[in-house]
Amino acid sequence: MVSHSVFVTGSTGYVGRSLILALVARGHSVRALARAASANRIPAGAETIVGDALVPASFVDSIAPADTLIHLIGTPHPSPAKAASFEAVDLQSVHAAVAAALIAKIRHFIYVSVAQPAPVMRAYVAARQAGEQLIRASNLPATFVRPWYVLGPGHRWPYVLLPLYGALMLLPPTRDAARRLGLVTLSQMVGALVACVEQSPEKVRTLDVQAIRAASAVKNE
Repeated sequence: MVSHSVFVTGSTGYVGRSLILALVARGHSVRALARAASANRIPAGAETIVGDALVPASFVDSIAPADTLIHLIGTPHPSPAKAASFEAVDLQSVHAAVAAALIAKIRHFIYVSVAQPAPVMRAYVAARQAGEQLIRASNLPATFVRPWYVLGPGHRWPYVLLPLYGALMLLPPTRDAARRLGLVTLSQMVGALVACVEQSPEKVRTLDVQAIRAASAVKNE
């Protein structure tokens, strides 16, 4: 396995902390971006980079020698009521990350997007689609990881929907949507992201829910 140098935004968030621990355990070096107020939450083993994910000048000079950038910035617990934050934080942070990645000559940009199309959370999906379009336009080799909901500590309520998912999977008219908008666990998400780091694409690839589960399973074999 080739060891990578990885720069992570959103490093102190729900996925970020677990991902950093997994990357370090696999022998990858990690630079983790965080604001000064939350820098003490970065897991041991990663190098702390203090900066603002919305201001590329605050961290661009600290990306090197990373070859991979994982962008995890997002509004916590997204809901339709947070549409303004999807534009001001989620999408603007992609603008900042892409600008910095181009200057730093990143060779692989990994973006946690969202399953699409979807009948709900339209503002959230639209912001993530715009983020993907921005990355495509940059011509950076990229991976778009598209979960719908990541189950884990503090994020368990959708477990009550599992019987509904089972019923929808049985019906041909709703089967595709049930697969596309399926649930993944935090462990599966982290496993898939680590697999993405270790298998860089030449251009752009997309991992839907089924591919997230498959990539995690392969990585854990």
